[in-house]
Amino acid sequence: QLQASGGGLVQPGGSLRLSCTASGRIAVPYVMGWFRQAPGKEREFVAAINWSRSAYYADSVKGRFTISRDNNRITVYQQMNSLKPEDAAVYYCAAANLRPGSYDYTVAGLYDYWGQGTQVTVSS
Repeated sequence: QLQASGGGLVQPGGSLRLSCTASGRIAVPYVMGWFRQAPGKEREFVAAINWSRSAYYADSVKGRFTISRDNNRITVYQQMNSLKPEDAAVYYCAAANLRPGSYDYTVAGLYDYWGQGTQVTVSS
């Protein structure tokens, strides 16, 4: 089970830090990531980080968001800076147990576990 936190209301240009921690009987996932879904839109990939800490980002957030992980705590973080109104969405963390290899981390179907979502609102 994944538990996400850190969402909230922020002004354009502001920052937020999301956290997502795994609990229960779960091995340290090979990849952990974030997706988001805005009203009326499909869920989209935001960022992912694998076991070796290689990070991958959607073009829309490159240079503004930073994903990191703590394997001891089985926690993934997402630092979001320079937030824009279009970043407003429900953010979902996700995790997958995979064998080492090459994967398309942008595909939601790759992930085994999902958090409940945390709302991010960007508005003045």
